[in-house]
Amino acid sequence: MKKRSGKKIVKYFFLGLVLVFIIIQFIRIDKTNPKVDKNKDLISIYKPNKEIENILRTSCYDCHSFETVYPWYSNVAPVSWMLKDHIDEGREELNFSKWGAYSEKKANHKLRECTEEVEEKHMPLDSYLITHDDADLSSEQRKKLVEWFESLMTGGDGGHDE
Repeated sequence: MKKRSGKKIVKYFFLGLVLVFIIIQFIRIDKTNPKVDKNKDLISIYKPNKEIENILRTSCYDCHSFETVYPWYSNVAPVSWMLKDHIDEGREELNFSKWGAYSEKKANHKLRECTEEVEEKHMPLDSYLITHDDADLSSEQRKKLVEWFESLMTGGDGGHDE
């Protein structure tokens, strides 16, 4: 008798989990990208060569701009919630769509951070690369991107003006 009730508990537990999973699918994330002001966008301002532009769009812009392309799994909770949080954090830390609004000091600081993150292979994130093979940067691409970021730095001190 005890075995049978144990099986019932497990059965109801898993049915409850399935029910919760179904219910949370109705809690949707906002996938609306804010309008991009091309006058403030990094690529529009600096007009990099096609290779650099492709690297930026493929490896950076999904999390660090208002041009996010949401993948199919952004429709599945709770993964969608984690993804949205990650994108919000990425945009808060660095947003190429708002580049023209950065002060010279802040822009220099962000460029210095970009070079460090790319050189130290902290960006793109490993978790992003799991589903975006094309975003993985070769050593040569990293070198070119770092050189491009460095070429944009102005006479400012690259200080920590946030």
